Amino acid sequence: MEGSFLRFYVDEKRSHHGVLLWEWLLEKANTLGIRGGSAFRAMAGFGRHHHLFEDRFFELAGNAGIEVEFIVNEDEMKQILALVHQEKIRVFYARIPAHFGVINPDAEDPVGVAANE
Repeated sequence: MEGSFLRFYVDEKRSHHGVLLWEWLLEKANTLGIRGGSAFRAMAGFGRHHHLFEDRFFELAGNAGIEVEFIVNEDEMKQILALVHQEKIRVFYARIPAHFGVINPDAEDPVGVAANE
């Protein structure tokens, strides 16, 4: 299948409607029927303000970045981006074209996801 690798970059402590934003994104994507998503905590990095952060063992949870990612078809991508826009969430994202599929699909996999490689 053809689609997109969609990744959102959010601050670890940022929330929306009282829920951490990374968790809110995963919950809403699940509600929309997107097949899967993941959140990853960064160990180091910097953003547009060029402030370098590093996660260290002795620090308690703090200012790390979280990457929330999905591999989606065109309709799913439009739905999640429209929801974020509707909720007026200012967030940086990346969209990368992706070819994806399932090797040896089973009956639970949607039609058309079998990998033809």
